[in-house]
Formats: sequence, structure tokens, C-alpha cells
Amino acid sequence: MHVANPRRGYLLGLSAYLMWGLVPLYFKAMASVPAIEIIVQRILWSALFGSLLLAVWKHPGWWRELVEHPRRFGTLTLSGLLIATNWTVYVWAINDGRMLEASLGYFINPLLNVLLGTLIGERLSRLQWLAVALAALGVLQQLWQVGSLPWVSLLLASTFAVYGLIRKRAPIAALPGLVVETWLLVPVALIWLALHPDAQSAHGSFWLEPKAYWLLCAGPLTLLPLLCFNAAARHLPYITLGFLQYLSPSIVLAMAVVVFHEQLDTTRLLTFLCIWAGLLIYSLDIALSMRKQR
Repeated sequence: MHVANPRRGYLLGLSAYLMWGLVPLYFKAMASVPAIEIIVQRILWSALFGSLLLAVWKHPGWWRELVEHPRRFGTLTLSGLLIATNWTVYVWAINDGRMLEASLGYFINPLLNVLLGTLIGERLSRLQWLAVALAALGVLQQLWQVGSLPWVSLLLASTFAVYGLIRKRAPIAALPGLVVETWLLVPVALIWLALHPDAQSAHGSFWLEPKAYWLLCAGPLTLLPLLCFNAAARHLPYITLGFLQYLSPSIVLAMAVVVFHEQLDTTRLLTFLCIWAGLLIYSLDIALSMRKQR
């Protein structure tokens, strides 16, 4: 039986969101490669890297248990399609100069996590509801600033929120589940390559260029944060995991403004302050709760 370890969950969750916060730097380095082609290569190299990792970090009996419950293949297929959609939209947004829209998506995502968490029976304290209200106020400020339906942000938020809930509820360990869901996408990636012989990575000369080595890194850069996230989801309430996620878009927002010189006006700054105030209150409530338990 799985035993939750909140301390381990916090460390894993923070590690995942820190890596995701910095990953736009990688995609900017790959800006000359189309977003869909980056995703295809991410799938292929993630499948290979995940298999090697699974060979070293063994999980006895996981395949037998999966075969004995074939419906879980359907669950992992759905989660794989959701995360692939999320990847594609995110890479396209980063390379199309929409980093602030991408960060907004992951500011909205924790609020969806809260909603989904309450639907599966998780409960919030009064301080936590105050934290949610502050974060929601910040997001509403962002939505008002955008002035129209931010479909990029909403698509990123919804696909990742549902993906996280599926993986939290799926009765399969983090690493085997990741490897299987990635391999289920490999046929789709190979078909895409077959139908696009003019793709950059379809030519042998491409693999002699420096950017080819960046694509080789797609496997570990994809799997390591996802592995930390999925493992954290098994140790933490889904609502708590959602609030930790504010670390990632905050890093992306800061990079968008400081490194890539996207505009941060007063309204967006107010959004940032509201969300971090909510995160501070939520963290305080968690610390008080853990102190009482000790």
C-alpha cells in the first residue's frame, strides 16, 4: 500500500516546477526548429531515455500488473495525448513570443487543480480559501488585461490540470506510467516523420549540427520534471500540488520581462503580487498544520 510522505512530496514538487520554470531557455535555443518537430523528437528521445532509466531503476512486477488491468493502457493513452498537446502549445507559445500568455496558463492551472481537488473530496481550510481567493483575483486581473479569451492560456491550463489528476488517480508508479504513456505516442511520432520527409531532423546532415545535441537532451529534460511531478502527486493533496505550481509561471514571467523584454505593466504586476500573497498564506497554513501534527 502506498504511504504518503508530504516532505518528500514538497521536495519533488518544487524540483519539478523549478525545472519547468527554466525550460523556456531550452526552447528559445531551439527556436529555429518548428514546435511540432520538437515535440516529435521529445517523444522519441523521452521513450528511449525513460526505458534506460526504467532498466536501471527497477519496478518489479509493474508490467504484469499493467497487463492484468488492460484498461490502464487506455488511461495512459489519454494522459499521453493530453501532455503531448500541452507540450505542443507551450513550445509554440514560447517560440512565438507569447511567454506571458504561457505563464498565465500556468497561473490559471492551480485554480483548476483546486476545483478538481474539491470535486474528488479534498477540503480547504479558511486560510486556504483566502489564498485561493487572492490567486483568483490575480488571475482575473490578467484576464481583464488580455482583453479577450486567452485560448493559449486556457488550453495549457486545462490540459495539464486534467493530465495531473489522471496521473494522480492512476494506480501505476510514476516512472513506469511515464514510460508507457510515452511509448504509446511513439507510433504517432514516427508516422509524422514518415509524412514529413522534408523535416529538419529527417536529414542526416541535421545531426551534425550543434542544435542536434539540444534535441538529444529533450529526453531527460522532458522526463525528469514529469517524473518528479508524478511522484509528488502521489504524496501531496492535488490542491497543494497546484499551489506549488505557481513557482514555475513566476519564473517564466520573470524571464519574459527581464531576459526577453516582454512588457510588464501595472496590472500584470498586481496579478503577480496577488498570486504570491495567496501562495504565502497557503504555505503558512501548511506549515501550521504540519507543526500541529508533529
